[in-house]
Amino acid sequence: MGRTHPVTGPPDDDLPRTPDGPARPRTVHLSESGLPAVVERSDWDEGWVLRIGGIEQSHVDLADPSRISHEYLRRIAAAVDTVRPRGEPLTIAHLGGGALTLVRYVQATRPDSEQLVIELERELVSFVVGALPLPAGTRLEVVVGDARDRLREMPGRLFDVVVLDVFSGEASPPHLAAEEFYVEALEHLEVDGLLLVNVGDDAGQHFIAAQAAALEAASVSLGLPGVWMLTAAALVERSDFGNYVLLAGGALAAADIDEQSQRWWAAGPHPAAVLDPEETARFVWRRGR
Repeated sequence: MGRTHPVTGPPDDDLPRTPDGPARPRTVHLSESGLPAVVERSDWDEGWVLRIGGIEQSHVDLADPSRISHEYLRRIAAAVDTVRPRGEPLTIAHLGGGALTLVRYVQATRPDSEQLVIELERELVSFVVGALPLPAGTRLEVVVGDARDRLREMPGRLFDVVVLDVFSGEASPPHLAAEEFYVEALEHLEVDGLLLVNVGDDAGQHFIAAQAAALEAASVSLGLPGVWMLTAAALVERSDFGNYVLLAGGALAAADIDEQSQRWWAAGPHPAAVLDPEETARFVWRRGR
């Protein structure tokens, strides 16, 4: 079912490399989606990007894995930073791998963390690591397959953090964009664990409203605190396309949750919005009408 992925080592082909990445773009054809995946230099800095079907999915800074470029992922990282004391290792599951940007961040900021990636595209992780090796010491288990199916094969396995990063508006997998799956994901958390859900949505924001409502219902059914939201301030003020990060789980019952939320806001990117459960509910009501 799963395998431990090598964190460094030679690439899986004989293409030339430089010390900090491939010497020229690397490409693989993904069997599940049928799309090409490309790793190449970023157009605007010294980092690297993963593009799938021509769309940028991830950005990686090999020189400094703690530097995150994409705004939504910086918000996720800010929340991960407050789950446990600074530097303390985590057990974390990533549902959707991309270029393993968050895996790299967790290893850089919390060495010895135990990390699991569940990725639908069987070629993707080995392709990414072959082009862009992980930081030394990364403890990563890779499981290929559907996130819901694979989690069901891990009864009783608990994590400090679960990150779900597979949604893209109305085209998202319906069996994952459901209250029932949120219940299953929340049940894989430690008592004080945190579920983070990245939701990309189009103008109108109906999908994010539906997902926030479904996650709230799942949380209520398990006796957990209400859902928080992190996003750009402009997306709260107007109905536009963008990314939203939903937070759920027992970690939100912490006595210092207000202090944590201030840290989430301070981490940006700015202008930032941090919505508590009541504010999130109002957002859902406005967009869900």
